[in-house]
Amino acid sequence: MLNVKSEIGRLKKVLLHRPGEELDNLVPANLDHLLFDDIPWLDLARIEHDAFAKLFKDLGIEVLYIEDLVAETLDQSKDIKAEFIKQFLDEGDVYSETLQQAVTEYLNSYSKTVDMVLKTMAGIRKKDLPTFAKRTLSDYIEDYPFITDPMPNLYFTRDPFAVIGNGVCINKMYTRIRNREAIYGEFLFKYHHQYGNGSIPIYYNRDFRSTIEGGDIMVLSDKILAVGISQRTHPAAIERLAKSLLYDHHTSYEKILAFDIPKTRAFMHLDTVFTQVDYDKFTIHHDLTHEIKVYELTKAGNYKLSINYIEKKLDEVLEFYLNRKITLIPCGDGDPIAGAREQWNDGANTLAIAPGEVIVYDRNRITNNALEKHGVKIHKISSSEIARGRGGPRCMSMAFIREDI
Repeated sequence: MLNVKSEIGRLKKVLLHRPGEELDNLVPANLDHLLFDDIPWLDLARIEHDAFAKLFKDLGIEVLYIEDLVAETLDQSKDIKAEFIKQFLDEGDVYSETLQQAVTEYLNSYSKTVDMVLKTMAGIRKKDLPTFAKRTLSDYIEDYPFITDPMPNLYFTRDPFAVIGNGVCINKMYTRIRNREAIYGEFLFKYHHQYGNGSIPIYYNRDFRSTIEGGDIMVLSDKILAVGISQRTHPAAIERLAKSLLYDHHTSYEKILAFDIPKTRAFMHLDTVFTQVDYDKFTIHHDLTHEIKVYELTKAGNYKLSINYIEKKLDEVLEFYLNRKITLIPCGDGDPIAGAREQWNDGANTLAIAPGEVIVYDRNRITNNALEKHGVKIHKISSSEIARGRGGPRCMSMAFIREDI
């Protein structure tokens, strides 16, 4: 059901979320709160995302949508659906019992569960509720249009959970606004007839205290996992995940490499500055080679970890652990102006669909030319609007099945 033991094995099945009305619920006043720098135009964002999905299908890759899987999950039982709605409202800070009841009735009024799920993602406005009335002191004081906030980051399906080998890491996300996104993965892997009910090992749970996000998790092989120590992934979460993989679940993993990167928005996740494109090639943010430190976590016995700082340059670290000569391809092909500009538009965030074959944004022409110069086959997609969310092709997808390499 899940099989991801590398970053580059031929992709067979992938999970997406088609951008929805949550993007139309972005306004200048809530951009910072919702972690956006700009407002994408939904109509064009959908056209671009549909072309992204079509590319997968044309290449023989099965496409799943998180909204469809969650709807299938909730349709299995009235109790599961009721549990989901209650938890969704609790996490959305709907405290009033009267309002909870009114919103519950509103969500249950949808004839199709998938439309209800999409509404929870889009955000529920006060005007959506026919029975909404000012009841509490907060209602009279706050002029805020939403009962529950939109989740505009959801089309970056890489972050709320991550597939590792044959299991999954359900993430505790860095911000409260994004942590709500993980509810969909939680119910999917808890109850879905195919993916839930204990059929898949869960290596991390979103109720753990330390934060971790999927953009920081890279599966280098069936024995080596890389995790970024970033603005959004805490070292304690990496230790917890390492113990889960090395001890609790007795997986094939032997080493976890913790990549310490700058804690800034420009280096939001490891995969925004560093992705694998072939057996021996990686994209790289030009600043990362000077600012990265790598630590190796291995079993030390008695449920403890041995932690060692690896005093090597990045390419030397990769060569040592992957046992081959490594080429780092800088974003912008080494030009500082082009590198900074194309890094802003996720030039280093490629998605490998097979060894030496990747999906990229067409706008990053200098980085794309550098990839082709190094023998990498590229498939270009348009990104006028979807790039405004500050994420690339890898960010927008979660591999479910890759062929082993």
